[in-house]
Order: sequence, then structure tokens, then C-alpha cells
Amino acid sequence: MRPDLSRVPQFYHNYINHVPQDELMEAFQVQSPVLFHFLENIPAAKYDYRYSEGKWTIKEVLQHLIDAERIFTYRALCFARKDKTYLPGFDENSYADHAKADKRSWNTMIEEFKALRRASEYLFASFDSEQLDETGTSNTNSIYVRGIGYIVIGHALHHIKVIKERYL
Repeated sequence: MRPDLSRVPQFYHNYINHVPQDELMEAFQVQSPVLFHFLENIPAAKYDYRYSEGKWTIKEVLQHLIDAERIFTYRALCFARKDKTYLPGFDENSYADHAKADKRSWNTMIEEFKALRRASEYLFASFDSEQLDETGTSNTNSIYVRGIGYIVIGHALHHIKVIKERYL
């Protein structure tokens, strides 16, 4: 079942709407291979390309996907386990500035992202319907686990669209 958008902050709706599948695990099964194939076929000459001054390189975009997926899945885990600890937001630009993506191997980054995505798939597959329905607060916003699962997938799809339109 698709997420109830009334239980997800407005700024995440675009990500969720990028995901065409109605079932979360089907979305992971369909979208992850597409994502991996796309990343594996980006020309090496483009890894350090930025389409405008001050914009991230493609390597920095991939590092952002890795960082954001880790953060999103941690939030989902906390909420599924009924942990009521306050979870802060994160400054994606500060993360990008300090990640040193330019010093990393593209292939290593892709392998890390594949491993992370597989772990995300296992995590969401482990949640039952009650856990998928759990709500928590992150960065002062109420959100629920099923919504986060769709955000994980849709966030990556959003950035792939940006790479296609502005970088390649």
C-alpha cells in the first residue's frame, strides 16, 4: 500500500511521487536494479563534473545518496522499535563538504551503495504492518516508517533524474 501523504511532511511528497509501485518491497525490487545499472554506466569523465559553480559533482551526489539513505533508514529503525529519542535533521551541504567524495573510488562508492541498499531492503522487509505504521519525530516533523521507505527509494530516483537532466 502506498504511504498516506498526510502522515509525511510536504517536502517529501515529491520523492514519494517518483515511486510508481504501490507496494514498498516491490518498489525496492524494481527500482534498485535500475538505480545500480544507471550508476554503473555513468562515464568516468563525468564523475567529477558539476553542471554549475557551487553545485555538487556526480560523485558528491552519490555520496549524498549514501549518507541520506543511512540517515533515513536509521530513523525508520528507531520509529519501528518505538524509540522516542529526538532525532535531529542533517545539513546535507555540510555533509557533502566534509565527505571527501573526490578522494573516493567510484567503484567502491557504487559497491558501498549496493550493500547499503541491500541492507535497507532487508530492514524494511523485516518490518511487519504494525512497524510500518509506527510514527516518530525527526527534525520537528512527524513521519512514519512506510513513508520513510518510499522516501528512500524516491530520493534516489529524484537525484537520478537530476543527473540525467543536468549532468549527462
